[in-house]
Amino acid sequence: MTIKFELRRIILFTSNMEEMTRFYADVLGLEPAGQEDGWRDFRAGACNIALHDGKPVIGNRPPKLVFYAKDVAAARAALIRRGAKTIGKVKSSATLDMCDGKDPDGNAFQLSTRQ
Repeated sequence: MTIKFELRRIILFTSNMEEMTRFYADVLGLEPAGQEDGWRDFRAGACNIALHDGKPVIGNRPPKLVFYAKDVAAARAALIRRGAKTIGKVKSSATLDMCDGKDPDGNAFQLSTRQ
């Protein structure tokens, strides 16, 4: 099975959710794509922009690239076979599966079933 990855989302961490939500919705005019506690998602073309509660710390909490995977466990296994060295275990919630990793320079990425 060939696993192909598509960038679906960039997560911006913010401790100012209301102002950031107003900016992306009202100033940029992006259409809301979803909302949960501590989470706002906006349609921004082929790749969404998500706001996640949490203080951004330059160098420690940069944006995170999120790739959609229908089967996160299979995608994780494929990345390991391809040489990924820094990739965590699959985590599941009631609504999604995800797995966090880092590229060779330490930049965060995630595999997620979130559409």
